[in-house]
Amino acid sequence: MAKKKYIIISVVVILISVLALVGASYALLTMTLEGDKEITLTAGILKVDFSEGDSINLTNASPMSDKEGLQTTPYTFTVTNTGNINAYYHVSLEEDSNNTLSNSNLKMKITGNNGYDSGVIRVSDYGIGSFEIIGEDVLEPSDTVTYTLYMWLDEDAGNEAQGTIYQSKIVVESFDREGNSPNAPMLDEGMIPVSYDGSNWVKADRTNINNSWYNYNDLMWANAVTVSESTRSTYKNASVGTTISMDDIETMWVWIPRYSYTIGSEDGTNYYGKQGTYLDTTPTLSLPGEIDVKFVSENVKNRGSAKYIVSEGISDDSWYTPDAFTFGDEELRGIWVGKFETSSSNPSVTAGGGNTTELDAMIKPNVASWRDINVSNAFNVSLKMNNNGNRYGIENTTDTHMMKNSEWGVVAYLSQSKYGKLGNTNFTGANKEIYQNKSDLFITGCSYGSPSNGNTDYGCQYQYNIEINGTGASTTGNIYGIYDMSGGAHEYTMANYNDLIADSGFSSMPDSKYYDKYTTDNMLTACSGNECLSHALYETNNWYSDYRGLVREQYPWQLRGGIYNYSIKAGIFNFEISNSAVGGNSRNDAFRLVATIR
Repeated sequence: MAKKKYIIISVVVILISVLALVGASYALLTMTLEGDKEITLTAGILKVDFSEGDSINLTNASPMSDKEGLQTTPYTFTVTNTGNINAYYHVSLEEDSNNTLSNSNLKMKITGNNGYDSGVIRVSDYGIGSFEIIGEDVLEPSDTVTYTLYMWLDEDAGNEAQGTIYQSKIVVESFDREGNSPNAPMLDEGMIPVSYDGSNWVKADRTNINNSWYNYNDLMWANAVTVSESTRSTYKNASVGTTISMDDIETMWVWIPRYSYTIGSEDGTNYYGKQGTYLDTTPTLSLPGEIDVKFVSENVKNRGSAKYIVSEGISDDSWYTPDAFTFGDEELRGIWVGKFETSSSNPSVTAGGGNTTELDAMIKPNVASWRDINVSNAFNVSLKMNNNGNRYGIENTTDTHMMKNSEWGVVAYLSQSKYGKLGNTNFTGANKEIYQNKSDLFITGCSYGSPSNGNTDYGCQYQYNIEINGTGASTTGNIYGIYDMSGGAHEYTMANYNDLIADSGFSSMPDSKYYDKYTTDNMLTACSGNECLSHALYETNNWYSDYRGLVREQYPWQLRGGIYNYSIKAGIFNFEISNSAVGGNSRNDAFRLVATIR
């Protein structure tokens, strides 16, 4: 695995906050910037200016509320790209090893004039020691960004803070992005990063030190959870490695970093992917090969052919950046995808929820998925997750919505790359295909233990955390992937034929950013006269012998995945049609959630 190449520009500004707390009263909290009053450093093409004076004095800065903390004098610093190529960088806070004040007693907020806003965060949420306070960002030539940093002592700091000292320094790191590293996950305030310790999901280090949170080269996709309101503060303040009880988890998410892809042809005619190092045979429809993927920043939007001849190699104009990474007029670093089919806050009711918006969405394993719900209600349930005062702690700057067809496609393609189950060496031959969920009870995260389209499975043959037989049903072949995308319930996607509402429950179609519109029922012309690259339609048509049926006038809504009692072949590349009416053949149609963070 190629390592990131870091260039430490310098650490010259020392941000010190000293607490001299004597007796039962609090002294003032003072943060001092040590060094020259105005310092300019240049390394390569990045220039960093620390020029806000030699001290920050927080008047009356005893323990204070967040509102008061945001009224203190902030510290600013500016990063400029003086070169002629894009400059990628991180901003980190490095804490002094001699600190005696726990950083769980400190809060901070950092904003940028480029729109970046961390929100109010407890410093311990980032980690301990050295950690990123601004994940990967990029500046185009001649661009400048100015950041503003607030830090204050939390109003809940108790007597343990008396007589303690805290010191840290700001570090700007430039790095070479040619190692094909994925964009770091963007976490909502309500999200907690997690990794799996072999038995439980535990709180992960959001700085990903030693690849402890995610490593896409090793098929370890980044996972995050939201927890119940009553336990949120406890887990947010807990140390890395703390077990997060499944009873407390309400939603589970997997990060799909922005990438570009291209699909190879071994014979110059059929584009079934390349054989590469992961197949023993030449790719075919029934056993397709590797989709080539490279991770890219949000400033990259390739619009190539998405095809190449393997023997001739990939050219610059072969790459295509999936449509799912453009949300309205915003280019995304990645998207969060529900780890399982959506369930409800009362999964024991009929159809796991039924046709209502009164229940709340959940994303968990080993419960019944939410079915028999029309498209508009599923859409509205998804949108309300970020309402003010929501149960998940999700901010309203995070857009929660029902999965689009194009968003399904980016998961499917990544799974068929070296970063997904196709690249998992624990599986060979036909078992490269994602195993089906064949639970006739529609239990989330179940696996049949094979990709077979045979008999249905009463109950749940293998749960999601059972090695190989269970994890084979995920998009990575291990526990870090996404489940229920092969077999299980059909899943409505926000994909529609010519704005025909049918029995969806909509009175009018929502904002165009929330759905994919197909203008014909011909896969070669469905996207306004063009092939819908990246939507997992014509490009992957009939892969693994999965069924295909594109939306049309009589059935204007798209379904993905599969259902246990249909004779047709289900799978991640399966797509079917519906008029979205509840009951009848649609009684077991479900849906999935996506979240984008600005």
